[in-house]
Amino acid sequence: MWRLALAEPKVTLDLARGLGLKAEEYDRIIQQLQREPTYTELGLFSALWSEHCAYKHSKVFLRRLPQSGRHVLQGPGENAGAVDIGDGWAVVFKVESHNHPSFIEPFQGAATGVGGILRDIFTMGARPIAILDSLRFGDLSDPKTRRLIEGVVSGISWYGNCFGCPTVGGEIAFAPEYAGNPLVNVMCVGLVRADRIFRARAAGVGNPVFYVGNKTGRDGIHGATMASATFDEHAEERRPTVQVGDPFTEKLLLEACLEAMATGAVVGIQDMGAAGLACCASEMPSRSGTGMAVELSAVPQREEGMTPYELLLSESQERMLLVGARGREDELRRVFARWELDAVQIGEVTAGGQLVVRHRGAEVARVPVVALTDAPVYEKPYAPPAWLAERQALEPLALPEPVDYNAALVELMGSPTLASKEWAFRQYDQQVGINTLVLPGSDASVLRVKGTRRAIAVAIDGNGRQVLLDPRAGAAMAVCEAARNVSCAGGRPLGVTDCLNFGSPERPEILWQLAEAVEGIGQACRALELPVVGGNVSLYNETVGPGHATQPSVSSGIQAILPTPIVGVVGLLEDAALLSTQWFKGAGHRVALLGPEAVSLGGSEYLWLRHGRVGGRLAPLDLEVERRVQSAARAAIAAKLATATHDCSEGGVAAALAEACVTGRTPVGCDVTLPAGARSDVVLFGEGPSRIVVGVERERAREFEALMAESAIPWRWIGTTGGD
Repeated sequence: MWRLALAEPKVTLDLARGLGLKAEEYDRIIQQLQREPTYTELGLFSALWSEHCAYKHSKVFLRRLPQSGRHVLQGPGENAGAVDIGDGWAVVFKVESHNHPSFIEPFQGAATGVGGILRDIFTMGARPIAILDSLRFGDLSDPKTRRLIEGVVSGISWYGNCFGCPTVGGEIAFAPEYAGNPLVNVMCVGLVRADRIFRARAAGVGNPVFYVGNKTGRDGIHGATMASATFDEHAEERRPTVQVGDPFTEKLLLEACLEAMATGAVVGIQDMGAAGLACCASEMPSRSGTGMAVELSAVPQREEGMTPYELLLSESQERMLLVGARGREDELRRVFARWELDAVQIGEVTAGGQLVVRHRGAEVARVPVVALTDAPVYEKPYAPPAWLAERQALEPLALPEPVDYNAALVELMGSPTLASKEWAFRQYDQQVGINTLVLPGSDASVLRVKGTRRAIAVAIDGNGRQVLLDPRAGAAMAVCEAARNVSCAGGRPLGVTDCLNFGSPERPEILWQLAEAVEGIGQACRALELPVVGGNVSLYNETVGPGHATQPSVSSGIQAILPTPIVGVVGLLEDAALLSTQWFKGAGHRVALLGPEAVSLGGSEYLWLRHGRVGGRLAPLDLEVERRVQSAARAAIAAKLATATHDCSEGGVAAALAEACVTGRTPVGCDVTLPAGARSDVVLFGEGPSRIVVGVERERAREFEALMAESAIPWRWIGTTGGD
């Protein structure tokens, strides 16, 4: 007979609201259960129906993204996406956010963000080979920002270095809109045999359900709910909701899981990430049309007196839920014992589609798994912000030119966003695993696929100011830039993972930004034939506090981040020997600029740094030109005509040329002539899509010209390398 195992708080609407549920959601729960939920059941719904887990406001838009393609082995809906790279290998990759925890506790928030994305990769059966991170912070002169940066970068390096996965690339940008809500987006890439991909399934009635890995504590309880809320002045008091990581245990868990998978005794496996055991015990059977029975008293615990509610919702790190093959339980136990990890059977797969949770034999929850995983989906009205037209109307040419262009370039290259990030990268182990062929500091990182001639190129990009001014075009440009960076390394882009960082979707102008950005990502991906195989949505990235100039709120006192879709792209080099890097290789090479001449100071780093303004209109994006420019660059690299290839992005062609000159082992100058007619600051510092700087040996210039003629793209010679 159904009964409570422990005395629990009385469930009321006020309690439900306190856990992040709306009144209509509470009513829906009662309707689905045909009764009032217990406190433990209410906790299940509050976590599984949180924005962080359920994508209630974004799912309607995400459905529009292209998710299939000839290389796709696994699309959205699993722990990570996977694409086929040939020779029997697949690349598994995904980007995730850990924004809210990293603000509350920067070191552990960032560290556990790395740990979580690593587990997403190796639960697919892949060995992680690379980490990339995309970070956003407020004004660097603010001591609080510096504290956040130090904690976040230290947390990323500590976890990745101790685990033994190289951090090979990423980006760090600064803007005042991130002061109260930094962004920590972490991408991981792994390799797996294409026929050995594992999925988060709970198939086979009667199969045992194992808890494996670290013990459960009270850290991270309601972390998913916290990540679905706006920050206020009490945010830093929420440290108990931030998980605590142990990379050495994670390394053991990696090896144990891969060994267990190799035995054939693993049916399905999922990381206990957001919402912990509750999420795994719901999602795994939901995907398989089964149910699950769980006995919580069997869960390994590191704290005394934990309640069923706490055991289900804890987000303690380095834990997995594994479904094994019946009759092979001892085999699995022996594998994990060899790695000195817990592997305890806590339940079994059942028929009937129910999640039944017991504690010391007494039932504490009985819920249809589909009720937990089929959260409400909202289609709310949205509209562009009232201030957007005025901001787009800003005319940068009405602002004064620099008196000294040399000083202007030095100032631009010294800005926190454009300056060298060696101070961060040197804290990361970049070569553990000896796969890294191109280290951080070029357009994309390149990693070998051992045992083959192949390599993969990976990049991650985003530009919040561009998305603020034109969400659709700005998001499309983020896709193009990430793909262009991969192409500049010689890789053919194969797939996309994205992390959508926005404010509250309950504000019409923010929801409009999200909808437009997703549409832009979809348009660019379709044009470049890039499927989106997975990703993450992070909403409610805003803080109660003073407003700011770039994105004033309808609700006074709410400060949202810049709308920041971050895009990761993975590409394939058929021959690792044909990779390319961004720096000039010597004097006397000719310098070409591929792509259109149209650029704009609208939304540029120069406009913000020099004039403190965010406004104007973006340069036009022609996706067909973008596709052809990238193809031409790859062709030049494959023909060994290009000695350097570098994407033009923030800072314009002047910044791209400066980087190409100084980022190699031996600095090389260049002498260029840029188009006359336009204002010099526009030509030098204006930003626009589809542009690549290419170095070409002088004796091969005619071959290059012939290739460009075949490619049918706009391009021109702009100078020669050499000099100071």
